[in-house]
Amino acid sequence: MARVVVDPVTRIEGHLRVEVEVTNGKVSDAWVSGTLWRGMEKVLVNRAPEDAFWVSQRICGVCPISHSHASAQSCEDALGIKIPNNARIIRNLIEAAQYLHSHILWFYTLAALDYVNPVNALNADIADTYALAQAAGTRIADFGAVAARLKAFVENGQLSIFTGHEGWFGVGAEKHPGYVLPPELDLIATAHYLEALELQAVAAEIIGIMGGKFPHQMTSIPGGTAFVPTEQKLDDVLFRFTRVKEFIDTALIPDTLAIAPYILDAASFGGGCGNFLSWGVFEAEDLDPYNRYLPRGFVEVSKGLTAQEVGPDDVTEDVDHSWYDVPSGLNPKDGQTVPKFEPYSTQGKYSWGKAARCKGVPAEVGPLSRMLVAYVNGRPEVKSIIDDTLAKLSKAAGAQLQPTVLVSLLGRVAARNLEAKVVADWSIAWVLELIEALKGGDSSFFVTERADSGQGAGLWEAPRGSVGHWMTVEGGKIANYQVVAPTTWDIAPRDSKGVPGPMEQALIGTPVVDSERPLEVMRVAHSFDP
Repeated sequence: MARVVVDPVTRIEGHLRVEVEVTNGKVSDAWVSGTLWRGMEKVLVNRAPEDAFWVSQRICGVCPISHSHASAQSCEDALGIKIPNNARIIRNLIEAAQYLHSHILWFYTLAALDYVNPVNALNADIADTYALAQAAGTRIADFGAVAARLKAFVENGQLSIFTGHEGWFGVGAEKHPGYVLPPELDLIATAHYLEALELQAVAAEIIGIMGGKFPHQMTSIPGGTAFVPTEQKLDDVLFRFTRVKEFIDTALIPDTLAIAPYILDAASFGGGCGNFLSWGVFEAEDLDPYNRYLPRGFVEVSKGLTAQEVGPDDVTEDVDHSWYDVPSGLNPKDGQTVPKFEPYSTQGKYSWGKAARCKGVPAEVGPLSRMLVAYVNGRPEVKSIIDDTLAKLSKAAGAQLQPTVLVSLLGRVAARNLEAKVVADWSIAWVLELIEALKGGDSSFFVTERADSGQGAGLWEAPRGSVGHWMTVEGGKIANYQVVAPTTWDIAPRDSKGVPGPMEQALIGTPVVDSERPLEVMRVAHSFDP
């Protein structure tokens, strides 16, 4: 038995420690620790409720848009505000741009290096690379130029920490056995890694146009939106959404399908707790969370692939293994934020994250949860793309894969990229919907009427998972504010019953070939986009 500690986990947003126990080549136990104290909730008390929109989106540098929308919704729920239809569409578009930015960022910049070995790409035959790209239906690049650029980059030592005997990738006989892609596919993915940096900027420009700036937008304020579209700005937005969608169609999706057959073993581990929560995201005109484009629901796979109704009262937070001096098991509307640090101990307290629970059990959040909830609800676009992907992977596996195979590391990776495709398609339709609304004479974007006291919750979905803001307003001031962020769900420590959190459960059972270079552990951790 060996103890392996990865601290800090890199290529994430925030600060994370992962400790695992490896027995006979598999993880036999795991502890995940959020090592950053945040305390944003305390900053907001006694401020005007509208201030929370500006302040709370600073919680995250990757999904600030979602925090701003959840905060605005909590204020609107507390003060009895219903936003105009134009504001609904504009918020959908700003949120969609963030999803596309985040999913491209995650796959190519944050997670790809767990599967793609750019050093091995130097062994690629350029003619064979073009042939493979054509056969895979993926995007053509100047692969010779990329290889030359990469060669110079490796030779000047800038990839030194990843190469050689001590390196993460290794080279030659020292290459980590988990890197199994042929060099030509490594070169294709590396070329798209570089191109993805440019496409992330294009998605961010959409938010800059509609939200004023990125990453912290300024227009989805409580009551509607401060963005008033013009013909020129709608042209700018549509052009950029079309460009990002084209990259997803011609690179992200075919790259995913090209890499998946080489890592089919990832369908056999990393499934986690088997409980999946989605608050729902992208509003329909009726503002019903169960009718959102990606709807609200809760799936417990052990009870079958069906979605249960779920609401804010179903959430509790245990702190038995967290550095807080507050009662355990509170609902966030009654939640408290009182930090109390003590030495790290896997037998005692070991995380700043609270153990969020839904209906009393741990719940995974993120693209896999949203796509599963949408799939079991029969959302046509989601059902079609999942069934089509399963059919293609079944051919590679030589066996018929069922939807339950999604509950795995491979399923979590694939779900994020398939969701990007669905959202990209919808984003074009939402721009056209906004144009039609404006042509019909609808010029309402913001309402001013509101109460000065109340209690509400904004339950929404960030790209990385379910986000909830709970706000209590008394006499025009915030009396209490609590946030349950996506990562709070996924990196949750053990609860009062000793039940591990979703990432901890996903790590248990994961094979580890080389405990000095625990690549498989990082693949599982990164798959949650913590």
